[in-house]
Amino acid sequence: MEFSENALNILTVRTYPQKGPAWIDKHLRGNEEADVLCSLLETHEYEFMKKREIVKTAINRLESSVDGIVAIGDPLFPYLRGKVKPADKPFALFYRGDISLLSKDNLNIAVIGVLNPDEKIEITEKVVTSEILKYKATIVSGLALGCDTIAHRTALDNLGKTIAILPSPLDCIIPKENVELAERIVQNGGLLISEYYDNPKSRNDMISRFVVRDRLQAMLSDAVLLAASYAPNNLGNDCGSRHAMEKARVYGIKRGVIYNDNKHHGNPMYDLNRQILRDDRTVIRIDSANMKEAVQKLVTKTSEQLLF
Repeated sequence: MEFSENALNILTVRTYPQKGPAWIDKHLRGNEEADVLCSLLETHEYEFMKKREIVKTAINRLESSVDGIVAIGDPLFPYLRGKVKPADKPFALFYRGDISLLSKDNLNIAVIGVLNPDEKIEITEKVVTSEILKYKATIVSGLALGCDTIAHRTALDNLGKTIAILPSPLDCIIPKENVELAERIVQNGGLLISEYYDNPKSRNDMISRFVVRDRLQAMLSDAVLLAASYAPNNLGNDCGSRHAMEKARVYGIKRGVIYNDNKHHGNPMYDLNRQILRDDRTVIRIDSANMKEAVQKLVTKTSEQLLF
């Protein structure tokens, strides 16, 4: 497992109370010396080094599941798409596979959606994702059941690359049903990434990690495509995809949705798609009548994206 002294230091900083992503973004640029970090933390170097050894021991337990760690200031730390607020920025990522897939020059398109798509949704998602792959795009998703799994498998079946962003440490693939899929992603030149090296401390912590994972899907992608999704309602229907779509909107990242008025009107699995199209006219609608043109628009980087 490869990681720099800088990555180890930054992970150690994060163990201090109230030293979250916003604090790290404000005070650190990476590669600060230990004495500088201790001054900022208002702590003794002895205490800092003790904490650092605990962190090092914890991450070394992942050696068989992790290829490396990158942190802010490291050469391979990924380029973040869009205008990401400090509190949302990642400070370190654990990875297995090809970390270069997160580079600025790579075309990354996130494809996300419901956990329980019907056969028609699956067929449509496969067709659209296959069209996206014609542009040499890398497919980003969350390794969840349903639409995420369809996205990853479609990329692999078309000999493309795919990135899975996990809400769990890389030695504990979630869901367990996709352990083999995760291995297949890596073996075919793809990438697994996570922000975590420890297990969640509570059920609420685990739930929050799923939400936090969704923001990475947005900021590491040039565009986000929603295959199908419920909107929150009083029947208890919901879908985590809404978090990624909302973050993409906030960050100014291009968004697309699959939707056909005739075929999908009244289908609750497309409620979020309808809602997004109603609220934002800049969202790209993809259906059978305009698929090729709409996909081309989705995958074409804007002048602002090319500039930065």
